[in-house]
Amino acid sequence: MRVVQLAQVAARAEAVRVRAMLRRVMGNAVIGVIALLFLFSALGFGHLAVWHALREGLGWSNAVTAAVIAGGDLVLAGLLAMGAARSTPSRVETEALAVRQRATDGIAASANLTTMTLAVLRRWLQSGGDSPRKDGSR
Repeated sequence: MRVVQLAQVAARAEAVRVRAMLRRVMGNAVIGVIALLFLFSALGFGHLAVWHALREGLGWSNAVTAAVIAGGDLVLAGLLAMGAARSTPSRVETEALAVRQRATDGIAASANLTTMTLAVLRRWLQSGGDSPRKDGSR
């Protein structure tokens, strides 16, 4: 019976962990989409402003202006990628994972005890069910 209870605890803990993880991932996805919309808008207007400033103010050629803008885009993309990669599991996810691990460890321990008990019982029943005497007779 203990094995079933531990399996239920492990299943509930896993469900809590998965729900918390999905909530975090979905929240990050929504924020990411909104950030991308603002980023594309800002990049569009920013590109126009920088292009105009470099071409008109400094008299740069089209190729040099495009290279400078592309370099800035790469730096910005790198910063955004590093920010997105910093997402870590929440406290709830970590605790639920620990509960699940303890429950599955308990299942393994209980299953081993059950297996050993059944093996001893089977051997005892095969021997006729009598307890051996010290002199070796039955």
